Amino acid sequence: MSPTPARTGRPGYDTRHLRRVFDRRAAAFDEVAFLPREIADRMRERLEYIKVNPASVLDIGCGAGNDLPALRQRFPEAPVFGADLSLAMLQRARAQDAGDTSWRRFLPASVGRALGARGPRFAQADFAELPFAHGAFELLWSNLALHWHPRPDLVFGEWQRVLKVNGLLMFSTLGPDTLKQLRGAFAEVEAAHGVSTRAHVVDFVDMHDLGDMLVENGFEIPVMDQETLTVTYPTPEKLLADVRRWGAYPFEREDATIAGSRRRHRALLAALEARRASEGPHAGTIPLTFEIIYGHAWKAVPRTTAQGHGIVRVEDIGRGPARNR
Repeated sequence: MSPTPARTGRPGYDTRHLRRVFDRRAAAFDEVAFLPREIADRMRERLEYIKVNPASVLDIGCGAGNDLPALRQRFPEAPVFGADLSLAMLQRARAQDAGDTSWRRFLPASVGRALGARGPRFAQADFAELPFAHGAFELLWSNLALHWHPRPDLVFGEWQRVLKVNGLLMFSTLGPDTLKQLRGAFAEVEAAHGVSTRAHVVDFVDMHDLGDMLVENGFEIPVMDQETLTVTYPTPEKLLADVRRWGAYPFEREDATIAGSRRRHRALLAALEARRASEGPHAGTIPLTFEIIYGHAWKAVPRTTAQGHGIVRVEDIGRGPARNR
């Protein structure tokens, strides 16, 4: 099977640059936090149907910490930890920390993994290089964070490592139809001005590919579903401002090249204006689509003996790898 872009990385898009993007966006992120807050509510509704009583919880991509109070309320006996790439976001998360003040310290990514759940409650770390011990958590929660990472296939492997056997991973992320109006507007402007087509927003991964990655990385019984939400805007300028606050322009010098020139910027605004709905529930506004993907899966029991020999269940003989489509 040939590698997909999600598996090989995205040109001009790496975690160091992404950290700088979200450090800059942290102060204004509350202005667009309505979307992750809404998705967190929907994730918690799904969690109500799953029997889980974790001894430890990790919120991966906790950002400003908006999900932490509800997780602590839902699991009052479990320590709830947060990890994020952005230090500025973690500084905002401290205000959301309802735990013991003695834990309110930051954990640099260089600290050894062996600290595990005995370490501080906040970790600044790459999602694919978490500074926690193997099997440190029984529930991993990640709300609208996975799509920012350039290598989601590596992320799932790391999440599997820090999750205890039979532990639950629950996450939401954005799918390929997200921001399709903006992609279309950029494509029109580039074609009209003879500019080479280039990526302007994140290359979101398809739901089925994510399900495959879960199975390939040692998760079982993956459940994937999706829904489409529409956010409406009164002006093209407000739409672009919110997309920037979300950090959806992660590429180098994007602020200088989004418009390219005043003429192309005016053309971009006009292309977005042309997408204003004239009828229907969004009449009079400019719609922006978000494809929300939800997933949850359990860490599978290792199929090897202590001596490293593979274990195959009788019922699995003759079956191919599981697929959830």
